[in-house]
Amino acid sequence: MSRLVAFAAIQGGYNIVSKVEGRYTRALQTYNADTKIGFPNTAYFLPVIYSLTGMKVETLEDAKKPLDFVRGLLPPHVKGHNHIPYLGPLLDAGMAAIMAFEIDEALRYLEQPDFYLHSEEPDLEAGKIWLGAADDTVFRKRGVEFVDGSAPGFAAIVGAAPDPETAKEIVEEYQRRSLYIFCAANQNGTTVIEQLIEAGVQVGWNTRIVPFGPDISSAVFALGFANRAAMAFGGVEPGDYQRMLLYNKNRIFAFVNALGDVNAEWAAAAAGAVNWGFPTLADTDIPEILPTGVCTYEHVVANVPHDKMVEKSVEVRGLKTTVSTIDIPLSFGPAYEGERVRGADLFCQMGGGKSQATELVKMADLN
Repeated sequence: MSRLVAFAAIQGGYNIVSKVEGRYTRALQTYNADTKIGFPNTAYFLPVIYSLTGMKVETLEDAKKPLDFVRGLLPPHVKGHNHIPYLGPLLDAGMAAIMAFEIDEALRYLEQPDFYLHSEEPDLEAGKIWLGAADDTVFRKRGVEFVDGSAPGFAAIVGAAPDPETAKEIVEEYQRRSLYIFCAANQNGTTVIEQLIEAGVQVGWNTRIVPFGPDISSAVFALGFANRAAMAFGGVEPGDYQRMLLYNKNRIFAFVNALGDVNAEWAAAAAGAVNWGFPTLADTDIPEILPTGVCTYEHVVANVPHDKMVEKSVEVRGLKTTVSTIDIPLSFGPAYEGERVRGADLFCQMGGGKSQATELVKMADLN
């Protein structure tokens, strides 16, 4: 493991924790210490912090303890040329970043209560495309799919593709494999979600393309969703961090696609995801972490071509999916069950109260 990747991830962890500490201090100056904070309509508090440490964050004052905890997780800075390439400090910095992200997003819910739309689908006409954390109603409906096998895993995409058509091709290939696509962060002033909307792709929980948020901090919603699945369906107790992370590595087949330039904060987020056994694959030239260790195979893979991103991601995560090809002029599969056909997209409409229609059904030999 190179000195450069350790330096970037650890520095990113320090940057994130310091930024969130500053935001928390300002919040205490504005609101009372007993002001309620958290994600809407959930019994899991801040799910990453709650699941891994057992700490229940319900008020501003409660957030002080986990913030002190994440500050203590940060390892010493990388100095000099004699860096010892251990993965442990990198993972600690990443975990500190992820937990700090969760507090940051809780503060956003407090300070900007209308930033996220509490719905399963964006409201494009109102310009509200970000859904934020899934409430327990959405989680129960969607989380069970990761247990019964109808959703083999999820791809967490951060950043943006070079153009909308590339974004559409990558995402639709994941849909054909029945994976969920959790989207966060931005690159060069745009996001994958905005590119998909421009390309005419329907987004939302119903099509398994979930717009969590425009910042890298909103990627924590994907990890929180995974941990809630472990608690709700895997019987993992809050605070049992070892069993929690092993459950995710062995049962939740997820990975990260980093599209665009990877800065220090993205590097810290990628290091954080490795704790869960979720590897990161990037389309840019970044330092790699290839030896098998926490993840099933490689941890960080660079320079993945866009037309190979899906295949390589599935391979590195050790996920086995079957894609059936049927010669029909449209996409199909579980990911499209919630897709809506709008009136403007109809060539004609028969029956259903609009006009008279007759349905002809014939029996055919199976062969």
